[in-house]
Amino acid sequence: MSLNLFQELAELTLQHLFLVGTAILVGAMLAIPAGIALTRRPAWRDWILGFANVAQTIPSLALFGFLIPIPVLGGIGAHTAIVALVLYALLPMLRNTVAGILGVNPFVRESALALGMTDRQLLWQVELPLAVPTILAGVRIAAVTTIGTATIAAAIGAGGLGVLIFRGLSSVDTFLLLMGAVPAALMAILADRGLDWVEHKLSQP
Repeated sequence: MSLNLFQELAELTLQHLFLVGTAILVGAMLAIPAGIALTRRPAWRDWILGFANVAQTIPSLALFGFLIPIPVLGGIGAHTAIVALVLYALLPMLRNTVAGILGVNPFVRESALALGMTDRQLLWQVELPLAVPTILAGVRIAAVTTIGTATIAAAIGAGGLGVLIFRGLSSVDTFLLLMGAVPAALMAILADRGLDWVEHKLSQP
């Protein structure tokens, strides 16, 4: 591997990490509070989860294409890719936040209320600590899927490891394909293993 190619690989890997990291951070900041709100507003639950489900079913390349002509959110580049990746990351984090909080043992909830806890205290001192492993599982799923989806971001000029994959496809160059695909796969494996380790640590008493 030439020095220039190695430098390009390092640069594209950092771009890929930026896209994924930003999408997961923004997605978590939206999905987790929304998931908490949905546990308090059952009437909204089906509507919001339904929207997230619809966004998840749109093919990734099509979603990138739909966003391009939209003012402010759209265009060519990383910001459009991040919007699309956030939409894909929302569902697992949102669904797991709702499932984690609603999955708290009703007897534990009733005992906390019997002790005089307010709803806010119940949420922060009982429900969220017990739901953290489930919420983290959603973050892990979102991170792994976003790493793979982010490779398509290269199609709209957002950079990342997909640049090498698309270049390898256009030139029928297996080496370039592997240069883009292998680091992305390793990144997904490391994210999965790392977050799974954190999840198990938090699950232990």
